[in-house]
Amino acid sequence: MVLTSRRLAVLRGREFRLFFIGFAVSLFGSSMASVAVTFAVLDGGGGGSGVGVVMTARILPIVLLLVLGGAAADRLGPRRVMLGSDGLRCATQAATAVLMFTAHGRIWALAVLMVFWGLAEAVFMPALDALLPRLVPTGELADANALLGIARNGAAVAGPALAGVLTAVAGPGWVLLVDAVSYAVGGVALALLRLPPAVSVPAAGESLFAELRAGWSEFSSRRWQWVSALQACLFNLLVWAPFLVLGPVVADERLGGAGGWGLVMGAYGVGAVLGGLLLLGRRPARPLRTAVAVTVGWALPSGALALGWPLPLVAVAAVGAGVTSIVCGTLFATLTQRHVPPEALGRVSAYGTLGAFAFGPVGLALAGPLADRVGAAPVLGFGAAWQVASCALTLLVLGRREPAEPVAAGAAEAPSPARA
Repeated sequence: MVLTSRRLAVLRGREFRLFFIGFAVSLFGSSMASVAVTFAVLDGGGGGSGVGVVMTARILPIVLLLVLGGAAADRLGPRRVMLGSDGLRCATQAATAVLMFTAHGRIWALAVLMVFWGLAEAVFMPALDALLPRLVPTGELADANALLGIARNGAAVAGPALAGVLTAVAGPGWVLLVDAVSYAVGGVALALLRLPPAVSVPAAGESLFAELRAGWSEFSSRRWQWVSALQACLFNLLVWAPFLVLGPVVADERLGGAGGWGLVMGAYGVGAVLGGLLLLGRRPARPLRTAVAVTVGWALPSGALALGWPLPLVAVAAVGAGVTSIVCGTLFATLTQRHVPPEALGRVSAYGTLGAFAFGPVGLALAGPLADRVGAAPVLGFGAAWQVASCALTLLVLGRREPAEPVAAGAAEAPSPARA
């Protein structure tokens, strides 16, 4: 009981507890929405190409505007940016629900609304990293990040399952309406936060380009930041994108089809939740090396598929990858929040995220054609082998030195209420 209480001590603080509740509710709604939109497109006769158009319309603004979202978080304040994001996403999902209810859900209309949804997500993601150090003491950042990861992955497991049932019973419009309400709940939680003032802000007369350049300097001057981003970029290109594309193909051939693939992805989410629970209250002595070392676990599911393992073993491998995901993500996010100046957190987070995911769409596009030429197993096997090699190479490049002592803890935003 004492151990559990210590691990959940971060929830005793009013600000983080309030934010966590709102964030978890909005995450659950978001995890349901993608299923509803997909089936809305299919029910409207859009087919696979229509789903691709709508999903691309959501992803593209994130890739193009992520860095600008980080700059906005640093300039305007993360809470203000996140409030705007939640408001826009609430309105977008409500409008999409209306289209569903009135049978006007044309592909082009859904795509336009998904652009706004993606725009809102592009500014929310880096702002989240910038806000968290203002909600909890520095010593509790790791637990706060772990809890957010648990909520994220728990929603990813439960949300789609519930969305599938609600979509079949009531229709996609109701699911999207629930999502709109969930964003409203998240916005209310943000509005109720009592945040401390900050110690520094970007220069008032500084141009956007100058702010982006300063953020890039903060990012590129830390070798552990850009080396880790490069490793993540190649992981998404060579490992994860082929796994997401070819995994369902392999599952359809010999793992029981959609049910088997659903079990694999569900196991990944369960692994992430379990990994987050195990991480709570623990402080690795070498967090950077630990975060990099565990990335070898991402080779497990691709390797299992390439070697022709049966479904139960593939699911176990996916559990291992899920543990890897939350341990690596939590430790690295905490390092960034502890060691990057608070006035640059949004931009540095955005550069890192953009670097990690920039070539993911390329991997998604190339995995299928490449597998048609050489087979799925060689593509997946190469990805697994690359991940093992990249883990060892990254550890070698970074060496044994951990990041220098962090910047002053408790940093927050300037006294101006507009930056709340």
